[in-house]
Amino acid sequence: MGSAPNNPFAQIRSNMSTLKPHTYALIGAMVMFVVMTTHSMNSLNSSIHRETMGAPSFIRSANTCKYHVETSDSLTNDLPSGFEKSSNTIDKSKTYDICTVGAGLSGTVFAERSANMLGMTSLVLDNRPHIGGNCYDFIDQKTGILRNQYGAHLFHTSMAGTATISSIKKRGSCGTSTEPTCSTRASSGVWDYVNSFEAAGAPAWVRWDHEVVGLVDGQLVPIPVNINTVNRLLGTSIQSEDEMKAWLASVQIPCPNGGGDDNCENAEQMAQSRVGVGLYEKIFRQYTLKQWAKEPKDLDALVTARIPVRSTFDPRYFSDKYQALPSKGYTAWFAHLLDNPKIDVAVNVDFFEHKEHLEKACGTIVYTGPIDRYFEQTGMEKLEYRSIKFTEERHYNTNGYILPKSVVNYPGMDVPDFTRAIEYKYFLEQKSPHTIVVKETSSDVGDPYYPVPNDRNQELFAKYRQLADELEKSGKVIFAGRLANYKYFNMDQALDNALTLWEDTIMKTH
Repeated sequence: MGSAPNNPFAQIRSNMSTLKPHTYALIGAMVMFVVMTTHSMNSLNSSIHRETMGAPSFIRSANTCKYHVETSDSLTNDLPSGFEKSSNTIDKSKTYDICTVGAGLSGTVFAERSANMLGMTSLVLDNRPHIGGNCYDFIDQKTGILRNQYGAHLFHTSMAGTATISSIKKRGSCGTSTEPTCSTRASSGVWDYVNSFEAAGAPAWVRWDHEVVGLVDGQLVPIPVNINTVNRLLGTSIQSEDEMKAWLASVQIPCPNGGGDDNCENAEQMAQSRVGVGLYEKIFRQYTLKQWAKEPKDLDALVTARIPVRSTFDPRYFSDKYQALPSKGYTAWFAHLLDNPKIDVAVNVDFFEHKEHLEKACGTIVYTGPIDRYFEQTGMEKLEYRSIKFTEERHYNTNGYILPKSVVNYPGMDVPDFTRAIEYKYFLEQKSPHTIVVKETSSDVGDPYYPVPNDRNQELFAKYRQLADELEKSGKVIFAGRLANYKYFNMDQALDNALTLWEDTIMKTH
């Protein structure tokens, strides 16, 4: 049987976080030698990206036991709904207390809270063929690997509290003799909320400390920036947190008007106020151009404000206290929240095709889609969004992994066509003789993922928000979530937003 070719990334997979500068230099040279050799041997039939990852191109063999690679577009995937009780139609004979447009985090929270805490009926709609929104995952039919359809989702939060999710003990029991009150305030304890369903059969959440490396100047370095990143890229020999803090202070360029994040006028100023010019040019500027198709100086400072910088050797991507993945995947977790006799789920259904009916059949509509789509009939300009194109590589009959970490970022032009690659086999330490690598390309075309934060869009969104505010006064419509707020949310922020909004609207009025 054939075997996978040598992978130049494999030698550095286990000790990335502790390597010293001279070791990095040696590894960088080794990686470049193997990559260049692979390139020269396969120049007639290799893509730039596959060469960079160290996996050579292939000639498909009739012998399926041999190592080979299959490349496809994620749009061709067969996506199960993830919820066996879902329908592809709306039962127009029924009425509902709540209808949520979107089966992602926000829509699911509103339906779950309303059903479990208040005994209200809900209809959850989604125009995609599945539940879970962008968190949706499924078992890849060709490799048997649990993977996301819309990019890796890593849950992390520091939002923990003493929330009591009483409905988990008994569904719809608020106001009864057995459960006279419903202490929710879960928005102060997102971590408590996501874990509160385990006792009733939802997947447990298991610890996952996410680590990312980036390919910069032909070298693999930790992302976000830490001591090893600086030593490797800039030739320094920083050895301690104090030395790193001193170095950062020596290169940082304070924002105008007295410095401080609040005085940064754009993403360029914010990045340079954190890492100086050298790292800004090597990592931040090129990556921003690839991700947003705009110069950092033309984007809001928040774009680079959310990127952490480490003053230690800590290789983790997040520093939150709680970092985890659902042990059976996100879709299974969503399915448990929606599995309630008071909740109906309809997928592959376009809200706008049934808007007139739903406005009569639903007591309150919770809209989680793009806000400009809702008010499309006004003739106002459209807001800008960035989307993602996913190119998949299934590596059959390969030993171990292809990438050195679960995620490899491509901040610069080493790999011009992609922003990152994800190997889903890493997550939950899955076992399979195969593996799947999904590469991402930022695009203006496709589903809306990221609002584009610049002055033009913020001013336009303010006008849409005024329309939404007026409509919300009627109590018939609530705008919730990332797309309706034209704002990027991490998963915990999306949950916090939905829980808080539910408490301030539905719970207060019922």
